Amino acid sequence: MSEELEGKHGVQSLEIGMSILRAMVNGQRSMMLKDIAAAADMPASKAHRYLVSLIRAGLVEQDPLTSRYDLGGFALNIGLVAIDRLDRVRLGLSEIARLRDEINETTALAVWSENGPVIVRWERPRRAITVNVITGTALHILNSASGRIFAAWLKNDTVDRLIGQELKNKKLPPHLQTRSQVDQMLAQVRADGYCALSDYYMASGVEAVAAPVFNFRNEITMSIVVVGVKGMFDMSPDSQVVSALRRSAGDLSLRLGYTGEPA
Repeated sequence: MSEELEGKHGVQSLEIGMSILRAMVNGQRSMMLKDIAAAADMPASKAHRYLVSLIRAGLVEQDPLTSRYDLGGFALNIGLVAIDRLDRVRLGLSEIARLRDEINETTALAVWSENGPVIVRWERPRRAITVNVITGTALHILNSASGRIFAAWLKNDTVDRLIGQELKNKKLPPHLQTRSQVDQMLAQVRADGYCALSDYYMASGVEAVAAPVFNFRNEITMSIVVVGVKGMFDMSPDSQVVSALRRSAGDLSLRLGYTGEPA
């Protein structure tokens, strides 16, 4: 077979492996072998052979306790690199570094993924006591500031599903026990234009304030968040931190083409 003909045909085994990965991504959760095989439209024995190779490559991992398969560390790295190469994220990374220099607090950038908000980068302040944020951290919807920001402005089935799950499984404050209470809270976040969260945060002893970043479609595209030790900075509406955060998110939105019109 000539090199030209071979190039047109591609590598079938690679395409099959990608179909398995695509099925796992679309599944939005860890999956059993039979479910992966069904989603990829192939026999379970065939899917298993490919999963073994994908595990070796770091693209898939298997939980030894449940036997479920999920995306592996290398797959996460690929996704983070791809996100990092987008212009919007490049601008966001520059902005959280600038904001960190202005307020001398830990700043971070969150984007929306298929499974909810995720931290793509953070900047450490120049102070002795800081809060470290792990790149790649998946954020809760209801007990993280960025999660509430995305839930307030992003309307899709994933948001509804995550809210439903957290209402069942997460320890939430008394005023967030029903969907109607959650909707009322999110309406207040939209009215305020930012979200400050201290009590019932996803990590004890930590507080955060976040603001939305909008794109040229006037849709939320990112969230900038300031994180600190509880009680270490003022989160009132007119404080230096909140004012600087909102100004930073607003400036970045304008650079991304936001016109201020309703999405």
